[in-house]
Amino acid sequence: MSRPRFSLRASLLATLVLASTAQAQDKYRDPPDAIRRILDAEPLPIANVSPDKTQLVLLRRPGLPSIEKVAAPDVKLGGLRFDPRTNGPTRTFDFTGIQLQAVSGGAARTVAMTLPPQATLGNIRWAPSGDRIAFTVTTSNAITLWVANTTNATARQVSARPLNAVLGTPCEWLSSEPALVCTFVPTGRGAVPKAATTPEGPIIQETAGGREERAATYQDLLKSPYDEKVFEYYGTSQLAKVTLDGRVTPIGSQAMYAGVTPSPDGRFLLQNVLSKPFSYQVPFFYFPTRTEIVGLNGTVAKVLTSRPLVERVPWGGDAAVPGPRNARWRADAPATLVWVEALDNGDSEVAAAKRDRILMLEAPFSGQGRTLMETTDRAGNIWWANANLAVVREQRARTRRAKTWIINPSDPSASPRLLWDRSSEDRYGDPGNFVTQQNAQGQAVLATTPDGKSAFLIGQGASAEGDKPFIDKLDVATGKSTRVFQSVAPYYEQPIGLLDANGGRLLTMRESQSEPPNYFVRDVAGGAQPRQLTRFADPAPQFSGVKSQLVTYTRPDGVQLSATMYLPPGYEASRDGRLPFFLWAYPLEFRTREAASQVVGSPHRFVRPTGPSHLFLLLQGYGVLDNPTMPILGENGAEPNDTYIAQLTASAKAAIDKVVDLGVADRAKIAVGGHSYGGFMTANLLAHSNLFRAGVARSGAYNRTLTPFGFQGEERTYWDAEEIYSKMSPFNYADSVSSPILLIHGMADDNTGTYPVQSERFYAALKGNGKTARYVQLPAEAHGYRARESIGHTLWETVTWLDRHVKGNATVVP
Repeated sequence: MSRPRFSLRASLLATLVLASTAQAQDKYRDPPDAIRRILDAEPLPIANVSPDKTQLVLLRRPGLPSIEKVAAPDVKLGGLRFDPRTNGPTRTFDFTGIQLQAVSGGAARTVAMTLPPQATLGNIRWAPSGDRIAFTVTTSNAITLWVANTTNATARQVSARPLNAVLGTPCEWLSSEPALVCTFVPTGRGAVPKAATTPEGPIIQETAGGREERAATYQDLLKSPYDEKVFEYYGTSQLAKVTLDGRVTPIGSQAMYAGVTPSPDGRFLLQNVLSKPFSYQVPFFYFPTRTEIVGLNGTVAKVLTSRPLVERVPWGGDAAVPGPRNARWRADAPATLVWVEALDNGDSEVAAAKRDRILMLEAPFSGQGRTLMETTDRAGNIWWANANLAVVREQRARTRRAKTWIINPSDPSASPRLLWDRSSEDRYGDPGNFVTQQNAQGQAVLATTPDGKSAFLIGQGASAEGDKPFIDKLDVATGKSTRVFQSVAPYYEQPIGLLDANGGRLLTMRESQSEPPNYFVRDVAGGAQPRQLTRFADPAPQFSGVKSQLVTYTRPDGVQLSATMYLPPGYEASRDGRLPFFLWAYPLEFRTREAASQVVGSPHRFVRPTGPSHLFLLLQGYGVLDNPTMPILGENGAEPNDTYIAQLTASAKAAIDKVVDLGVADRAKIAVGGHSYGGFMTANLLAHSNLFRAGVARSGAYNRTLTPFGFQGEERTYWDAEEIYSKMSPFNYADSVSSPILLIHGMADDNTGTYPVQSERFYAALKGNGKTARYVQLPAEAHGYRARESIGHTLWETVTWLDRHVKGNATVVP
């Protein structure tokens, strides 16, 4: 479908003049009973391993929160959302209880504690010694510090003084003594600033020109001097040391602490402190920041950098902020600061032989630091093992290349040794991630054998048959890997960590199509059957009859595609005939045909739907093609999005042809859906093809002129690629949308680029062009939906819409 080239002014004008129609507020609806029962089931707990690897902490999770809780008033400032009553973030994933499971076996012990009503737990932190667990308890009006004793399985409140978690994690352990450093709400803070009842004057922003200051479409920014006062009020904390007997000793003065990390030896703190001037264009992490090292008495030992306000945001995946960045402690040393500095001033577009420098500075932090290594591309992760061994990774996002080096931190004259130079998008060739373990100071260091000659790697084991997780032993001297363990059908078994230094015993999580994920101890050396530690039950036995199959197929240009196909419980094609089908997808960009063709997923996963999952449709008589790969490929210097529409529709047609050829799908009854970039994909497929009977688009962006400085993997601006932006905007093709589309959007969407106005204006365009559409706004919901009422209603809308427009047998949607 051809279209004339759009101008920015014309497209924006069209957006502005299409006003939305009057809306009626409906009551929340519940999905069918089979879905409702699963939504209300208790979720499986989450496990965490102790530093000494002798215990698992099992964290019990609550059910879906109520809309009352999700819609509670919050403050949206500086790119943050926080609860003014608790001085902590909203929309967190909390817990309701703790159990301890010994790795040696036996029954799990419930940690006894007396909690206030409706309290939740969060910020779980093992003590370096492994005998205590710190956590926070959030009530309706405060966050406080608690500690659990793993010996007697009891927990108590350490201090009733309210913590301040607005700008980050409020507490961290010290390794030097049984104590923590925490950020507290300042004593005597006073009342929150009041807004003026009469405006004092206009709010003005100005740019002098001559300097490009691009920024993404960030949400929840400051908008006025009053916002600045409120942000400073809630962001200011008092840093203090807290001993386990409840004594609170202040450290330094009140400030806006945006991250405080104790040194491994517990003698120093590395802290980031925000200051004015604030910005109305960027979130708080670009505000002026002083990165410094202080002693536990508050004395400043070193100011690493006082970075000014950054409104010229690093643009593209390879850009960086000028000056020192990513400061952190060296994990294997008592008190050594490590940071990175850009050698190209953070501009990845300029020619440079080296782009980054990694520096170190030991206590007492005098001087400017010693260069550890210079990298050709952007410096990434560093895994520290000991004085003579560390591993450094660098990467270039644009070319999808990643290099991994072995270095000797103690010998500046020793050249780094290249371990791997590979494509970061090649899943089949991924050697895995290095395994770490906590040392006596509670720091994550490289896990090595006792002789220091070998390290370990855990990977997904992607292959043409699907993912087969593994753990390898890497000979540091030769760079050669030996397979220690790999998952074997019919199981999907993921290594979690090492239980001994030689890799002979492993902790794994094993599942299959019929068995829920549980933790096992596997004796690799002995070859015995793994010993099961946990016995989590199936949270949704209604799904036990669902059949899944990993399928592969090829689109016309030769790119191989894959998906996981699910069929409803009890379905037999020969008896029941062809099904209505639903495709749920999310496009990804690639630079090589080989990577784009790789299989994604595993046929051996235990799959149970949660939240507003599309898999619930299996209980309503639909087949589901989950995550059919939609690669957008850019080869030989071309950008992937240059042919976005053609590749997208070709992938969708190939997926449809596959399920039809398998004899399970009715070609005339196939719908498509997606969330965020998947919602954007859905609208484009309905605008540029006649492949689908209906669509469901959740929280998408449909007019790319509203994200003019890039989106997803697109680094070009609107002014660099006006035609591409226009062709990829389904808003511009609203008159060509061929099938009914259901738009759902959270009214408090906080994701960059997906303002609710995106769905609002797209619906207005569809309505104005006489198309069949429904626009559902979910009050108080962000980019991901959380409230039980919202999720239930989303599923009701989805089932009702598809039954009406795909099956054609539902009652009319009111």
